[in-house]
Amino acid sequence: MLPFPVPGTQLVHVGRQPIFDVTGDVVAYELLFRGSMDAVEADRRDTYATSQVIVNTFTEFGIDEVVGDRTCFINLTREFLIGELALPFGPEHVVLEVLETVEIDDEVIEGVSALVAQGYRIALDDFVWGSGHEKLLPLASYVKLDLLLGDLTHLDEIVAACRAHEGIQIIAEGLETGEQLALSNRYGFELRQGYVLSRPQVLTATSLTPSRLRRLELLAALSAADTDLERVLTIIAGDPALTMRVLRASNSAAVGASTKISSVRQAVVMLGVAHIRHWAMLMVVDDVAEATEEQMADALTRARLCENVASAFKANPDAAFMAGLIGAVAGMLGLSNAAMAHQLPLSPDIAGALERGTGPIGQVLRVVNAYERGDLAEVAAAYSGDDLAGTVMDAMRWSRMAVQATQGAI
Repeated sequence: MLPFPVPGTQLVHVGRQPIFDVTGDVVAYELLFRGSMDAVEADRRDTYATSQVIVNTFTEFGIDEVVGDRTCFINLTREFLIGELALPFGPEHVVLEVLETVEIDDEVIEGVSALVAQGYRIALDDFVWGSGHEKLLPLASYVKLDLLLGDLTHLDEIVAACRAHEGIQIIAEGLETGEQLALSNRYGFELRQGYVLSRPQVLTATSLTPSRLRRLELLAALSAADTDLERVLTIIAGDPALTMRVLRASNSAAVGASTKISSVRQAVVMLGVAHIRHWAMLMVVDDVAEATEEQMADALTRARLCENVASAFKANPDAAFMAGLIGAVAGMLGLSNAAMAHQLPLSPDIAGALERGTGPIGQVLRVVNAYERGDLAEVAAAYSGDDLAGTVMDAMRWSRMAVQATQGAI
């Protein structure tokens, strides 16, 4: 079991339940909201739950860690279906589930049609004929039939109606007995899901809690008529947690990033303002506690110090700042630099410095590490730049100003 998180961090969770094909192979996972690592079922299926599943999956764990190369099914509420909340990922490897609680009206049909036109696949969850969801059958790729709690008296008619739409696959869910599994076989349902096959698994990770004020400030900056990219970069670079989320999002297969990142600016440019805006909106909905001022200042001091000494080793200052920040966040999460670097889309020079201490940036990190542990002899032997004490004071002043700016943002 994971330990309780240290101050300024949190445990984040996401549930996943396998979906099997007729041969018993796992072909997909349904992603589920879980409020704790020992939660058996979700205690909510609202917009907050959907937002937290999306944020945790794509920016905390990484979609590859959660589902690998398989498809993931994500429950959507009305706000996402009609476009009030935008989806910050592409249609690859994702199926959008229309919850049975969504009232199907013209606005929802229009929104779902737009999503299908963009390439997203749609699944109708807990499908019941006569609920209005049959209007979405022409748009659906999957229909989920609950064989545990659903009304099976009209199963023949429902299956016939689904089969009338070419391309729809039926998922039998709620399978808890051998009899229900046999019923799935008798009707030839392509996919199956339920406790008789596999119970949901809760994945848990330790995460740095982003600053609520920084999220709101970022959202305000992104919502301006003329978005100031430099202000956006300043806000993100000044908050270690936001930096980590932007980096992870840039490496998400759903966003389609293909090149390695060497600066916050590159990550932001790669994702684009629209994607950053979507993530910021979801973080506000997610709305968890902010990191402590002391932790924020320490992380920023280390990053700024790496930036300041970079020129002595002919290292790129932006890359040195990022390496220093990643190392600080790794320490806050109780992870090694190598473990943190392995999760992020880093350029070879930054990855090599963090994982093996190689290159000019590796030299920067060694000097900063030596200074932080009080090994002044090693510092003197390796560093021939300007007075380091003055450089450290500059980094401390800068980080205090950055944190104060955060606290006074609203």
